[in-house]
Amino acid sequence: MTDAVVRTKKPATSKRTPAGGAPTAAHSAAEASDPRIDIAAVTDLLLGTWAETRREAREMIKDPAFWRIEGQPMADHRERVLTQLHLLVEHGGSRRAFPEEYGGLNDNGANLAGFMELVLADPSLQIKSGVQWGLFGSAVYQLGTKTHHDKWLPGIIDLSIPGAFAMTETGHGSDVAAIGTTATYDADAEEFVIHTPFRGAWKDYLGNAALHGKAATVFAQLITGGVNYGVHCFYVPLRDDAGEFLPGIGGEDDGVKGGLNGIDNGRLHFDQVRIPRENLLNRYGDVAADGTYSSDIPSPGRRFFTMLGALVQGRVSLDGAATSGTALALYIALTYAGQRRQFDSGAGSDEVTLLDYGKHQRRLLPLLAQNYAQWFSNDELLRKFDGVFSGRTDSPEEREDLETLAAALKPLSTWNALSTIQETREACGGSGFLAENRMVGLHQDLDVYVTFEGDNNILLQLVGKRLLSDYATQFRGADAAKLAKFAVGQTAGKVFHGAGLRQLGQTVTDFGSTARSVELGLRADQQHELLAGRVQQMISDIAAALRPASRLSPADAAALFNSHQAELIEAARAHGELLQWEAFSDGVAAIADDGTKQVLTWLRDLFGMHLIEKHLAWYLINGRLSAQRAASVGRYIDRLAARLRPHAQDLVDAYGFAPEHVRAPIASGAEKARQDEARAHYAALAASGDAPVSEKSLKKKR
Repeated sequence: MTDAVVRTKKPATSKRTPAGGAPTAAHSAAEASDPRIDIAAVTDLLLGTWAETRREAREMIKDPAFWRIEGQPMADHRERVLTQLHLLVEHGGSRRAFPEEYGGLNDNGANLAGFMELVLADPSLQIKSGVQWGLFGSAVYQLGTKTHHDKWLPGIIDLSIPGAFAMTETGHGSDVAAIGTTATYDADAEEFVIHTPFRGAWKDYLGNAALHGKAATVFAQLITGGVNYGVHCFYVPLRDDAGEFLPGIGGEDDGVKGGLNGIDNGRLHFDQVRIPRENLLNRYGDVAADGTYSSDIPSPGRRFFTMLGALVQGRVSLDGAATSGTALALYIALTYAGQRRQFDSGAGSDEVTLLDYGKHQRRLLPLLAQNYAQWFSNDELLRKFDGVFSGRTDSPEEREDLETLAAALKPLSTWNALSTIQETREACGGSGFLAENRMVGLHQDLDVYVTFEGDNNILLQLVGKRLLSDYATQFRGADAAKLAKFAVGQTAGKVFHGAGLRQLGQTVTDFGSTARSVELGLRADQQHELLAGRVQQMISDIAAALRPASRLSPADAAALFNSHQAELIEAARAHGELLQWEAFSDGVAAIADDGTKQVLTWLRDLFGMHLIEKHLAWYLINGRLSAQRAASVGRYIDRLAARLRPHAQDLVDAYGFAPEHVRAPIASGAEKARQDEARAHYAALAASGDAPVSEKSLKKKR
C-alpha cells in the first residue's frame, strides 16, 4: 500500500510552498509537476457498477423540462413534477425494477442507480418518482403476489394509477409496529374494514396523498377472529377519476414544507372503509375466506421485519441521492474557489485565489474526500441490494446484512449532505446564498432525508444492536486464542464488518520527531486499525456495561439500555465510517493507473485522517494515540490538503457533471471571466501611466 504520508522528491520551493497568501500556488497537477488522475477512468469508478444507467439518466435530465425552477410557487411546482413523472414513463425510467412480463427490465440495481441521478434535476422529482415506483409500486410488487401484479402493476408502471405509500402516522413514524390504523376482517362479507380510530392514527407526510394519488398501500394492524396478527399491507383505492375521495376516506394537504415542495404531501384518514379480502398483499401472510390466518413465517417479529425489509431500497436510494447532491455542491464550491480571487498577499501582488488559502483547503478538501468514500460505499451497498433482490444471493442472512448496511450508511451520507452543503454555501459567500447557485435549494430539499425512510438515530440504534449481537455470538465464552484468530481473519473489503474487532496498541515507537512518528504510524494499515479498533472497544465496553441486564427486571433492563443508548448510536456511527473507509480503500486498490492511484491514495488518506481528527479526544482518552502523535494529525491533514490542492478541479471534474447538471452561474466560468476582466483592467491602467497613486505611497516619500 502506498505510504499515506506526503513526500516530495525535491526541496520545497515557492511553487510548492508559497508564502504570503499563496499567490503562486500550483493550480493544476501539471504546474505542480505531480501525477495526474485519469479523469474519465475516475468517473467510471465513481459511477460504479451501473455507470451506463447513470449516464442514460444524466443524458435524459439534460432536457430543461426536468429542471427545478427556483422560486416557483408550490402549486405550479407540484404540477411540473407530475408532468416530469410522465416524461420519465416516456423515457422508460419507470420500468427498470419490474418483471419483463409487465414491460419491465427486472434490473434492481440499475433502477436505483438511475433514480439517484434525478436529484441533479430536481430532488422533488427524485422523491416523487421514488414514492410512485420505489415505495407504492414496490410494496405491490414485493409484498403482493401474481394476482396483485396482474391487476395493478401495469397501471403503476405507466402512471395511470398514481399512488401513495401510507405507512407513517401522525403519532408513529419510525415505530411502525405501534401504528394505530386497523384492518379488521369481516368473514360474512369477506372484506377488510380499514379504520383510523383516533387522530394520531392518521397517515401523514405521504407523497401523492394531497392531490394526485388514486390508491395507496396502507399499513395497518391485521385483526381477524379477535386476534391481532400485526402490521400488514393493504391496497386501498383513494379517489375516483374526477379526483374526489371515495366514501369513508378523507384527508388534508400538508402544505408548504421546508423543501421538496414539488411533492403533494398530505394526510389520509379512513372511516370504516371496506375493501375486498383479496386486497391484502399476502406474500408473507394471508387470511382465508373464513377468517383463518396463515403465514410461512411463524414468528410475528420475523414476519414484521421481513415485510419491512422488502422495502429497504428507500434507504439505499437516499444514501446514493444524498451522495450525488453533495457532490454537486462540492463541484460548485470548488470550481468557484479555484477562480474567485480575494485579498492580495500583502506584497502588492495579484489577489489570491480562494483555494490557495490554507483554511479554504482545510474546510472543503476533507469533505471532498468524504464524498468520494460515499460513492464507493454506495456502490457496494447497491451491489448488495441487487444481489438480494435479484434472488442471486437472497437468504435471511444476506437480507439482514443488507438491512444493517443500509441502516449504517444512510445516516452518514444524509447527515454529511447537510453539513457539507452548508459549508460549501458559506465558502461561496453571498454568491452561495443566491438561489440560482443551487446550494440553498439543495440544503432545503435534502434536509428531510435525515428523518424519512427511518430517522437516522433510530437506524443507527438498529446497527448498534446488530453489532452487540455479533459480539455476543462470536465471543461468548471465547478464549484468547479464538479471539485472536477471529481478529486476524477480519480484513478490509468485507461488506459487513461485524464488530470490527482488533487487538490494538500503539506498536510503532515514537522517535522524538513528530513528523517521523506520523510517517511511521499512520499509514493505511494503521488508519484501518485505529478506525476498526475504535468500533471494537466501543462495542465491547457497551457489552460489558449491559451484561447485568439479563438478571434485571424488564423495566430495569430497559432503563440500563437507555442509559447507554447514546454510546451505542455513536459506536454504530463509527462502524459506518469504518465501512466507508474500507470501501474507499478497496476502490483505490483496484486502480491500475499509477498517477490515479497515487492521487486517490492521498485522498483516501485525507478521509482517514479527517475521521481520526474528528474523534481525536476518544483516541487520547483511550490511549490509542500518544499526545505527541495526536498533535500531529491536524498538521498532517494540512499537508495532505496542500498536496491535493492542484488536483481539486480534476477530482470534481471526475464527477462527470455536464453544465446542464450543474446550472450554477458561479461554476460556469463566469467568475473567471470577471476576474480576468478586472486584472486586465488594472494591468492596462498601470501600463497607461494614468493610474492614481495610493495614499500610502505618498506617506512613504515624506
